Amino acid sequence: MTRALKSGCVTYQFILTDIYCMYPWLDPSGRFSFFKLTVFVALLVPGIMLLWPVVLEGGATIPVKEAILESGDWTIRILLISLLITPLRRITRFSKLVQVRRQIGVAAFVYVMVHLSLYAISQNLDLGKIVSEIFLRIYLTIGFAAVVGLSILAATSTKAAMRKLGANWSRLHKASYGIAILGALHFFMQSKIDVSEATLMAGFFVALMLYRFAHWRGWSLRSFMPLLAVSVVAGLATAGIEYAWYALATGVPADRVFAANLEWMWPMRPAWTVFLTGLFMIVVCQFGRDGAARTVIANVMASLRLKPQHSRGG
Repeated sequence: MTRALKSGCVTYQFILTDIYCMYPWLDPSGRFSFFKLTVFVALLVPGIMLLWPVVLEGGATIPVKEAILESGDWTIRILLISLLITPLRRITRFSKLVQVRRQIGVAAFVYVMVHLSLYAISQNLDLGKIVSEIFLRIYLTIGFAAVVGLSILAATSTKAAMRKLGANWSRLHKASYGIAILGALHFFMQSKIDVSEATLMAGFFVALMLYRFAHWRGWSLRSFMPLLAVSVVAGLATAGIEYAWYALATGVPADRVFAANLEWMWPMRPAWTVFLTGLFMIVVCQFGRDGAARTVIANVMASLRLKPQHSRGG
């Protein structure tokens, strides 16, 4: 009887948690979370901005085409942000980041569905044509595979699914790495000549995987050298990805592209952006819990509070 009661309480707790997670401004305990609400609003803003011209122009061709591209861009950006949560938590020790990981992952699914829906609108909702295009154009086939993958992850993102799948849940959701690769490849193939943005996303993905590799090897992501190594290797890998794409898939001289990565210019090449972002993570680490900068600031603030007040003579 007691065991059954405990089991029922656990089940009820899981159900409540799922209900609370439906509201993006509540934390797992059901209390209002300004942090979660801020993340939710930030995730909404790009969608509003890309859909507003479509609504304003009544679904005109040019706004729809631009929104298709932008929604696809934001899908992979948000997917990479969801993959950033775990290494960023390890770097900063800010445990609340875990509360928004699922929210960000589901947002990536919403954006990819907007992307697919806008594509369907551009094809006049002709289902036969849409299906034939997906199967005949390889970059659309790859993109659709990523859509299916994100749909499965979104469908199994609830606490109930986690409980039902058990250890298999973590294995299933590691498919997000493969989905990110498919998304980046789709991005490259539809970008054709100018692949700067696609290269940047690929470079960030490499950096995220390197953070995971460093943790797997037992290297602390709170240490200077592993973070520096990730930024350097990820930057070089980004340059290599861009070189390989131009060498294998285009007629653009790849040597010139590689040489451009060795020069400082504005706007920055993707390799430089990935490298400098990695260096920025070293700075972020110093402001995390127990970080050097945070400790110094705390000590200064404490000394100011404890500074004795000298009475004025009377």
